[in-house]
Amino acid sequence: MNPDEIKAIFDQQAASYDTQWAKTAPIRGCLHLLTASLFAELPADARILCVGVGTGAELAYLAQRQPGWRFTAVEPSGPMLAVCRQRAEQEGFAARCAFHEGYLDSLAAPDLHDAATCFLVSQFILDAQARAAFFRGIAGRLKVGGLLASSDLASDVDSSDYEVLLRGWMHMMAAADITPEAIARMRRAYANDVGVLAPTRVASLIAAGGFEPPVQFFQAGLIHAWLSRRAAHGAA
Repeated sequence: MNPDEIKAIFDQQAASYDTQWAKTAPIRGCLHLLTASLFAELPADARILCVGVGTGAELAYLAQRQPGWRFTAVEPSGPMLAVCRQRAEQEGFAARCAFHEGYLDSLAAPDLHDAATCFLVSQFILDAQARAAFFRGIAGRLKVGGLLASSDLASDVDSSDYEVLLRGWMHMMAAADITPEAIARMRRAYANDVGVLAPTRVASLIAAGGFEPPVQFFQAGLIHAWLSRRAAHGAA
C-alpha cells in the first residue's frame, strides 16, 4: 500500500480506533510506562515531538505526568488527529500542544525538541533507505543528545520464532474481538504491506538515521521498542 492508502485506512478507523484496540491496552500501557521512565530526566519544560501520534494515547500519558512539557503532535490522518485534539481538550492539556496534520517532512519546526516518540509508524515504510531517511527526519528535529522512543513490529520472518510469535499474535487479536476477516487481512498485510524486519535490522536503520546505537527496552509479542539518542551528526 502507498501512504495515501494507509492514511485512508486510518481515516476510516479513527472514530472507533481506541474502542477497537481497548483489549490490547496492557501492551500499550506498559510501553508508555517504560517510555515515561526513560524520559524522566528530561527538563521540566521539555518539548516532545510525537510522530504518527494517532489518537494521542502516548501524548496524553506523558502530558498527565509532566505538566510542564509541551508537545508537537504530527499525524497525516485528519480524523485521527481530530480525536487526539479532542482528547487533549477534554483532559486539559491542549494549550501545551501544537497539532500538525501531515507527514513529518512537511513540519516546519524551527525549535528543536528534547525527545520524540514514534510508535508503530516506520514499519509502514518498506524501502530501507526511505525508512532510514524517516528516522533522519526525526533526528533533524531533535537537539543533539535528544531521545527517541520508537516501536515497530519486528521479527526475523525467516526464522521459526516468527511463526510462533505470529500465531500467538493472531490469537491475541481474536481474543480482542478483532473479526476473523480483519485478522486475515492483517496477516496478509504483515507479509506484503508492513516492513517486518529482524530487530537488529530495525536498530541499524535507526542508527543510519543519525542516532547512536539504539537500546531495545521493550518487547510484547511482535512489538519491539528502542531508546535512541540523537548523535552529533543526526541533522545531516
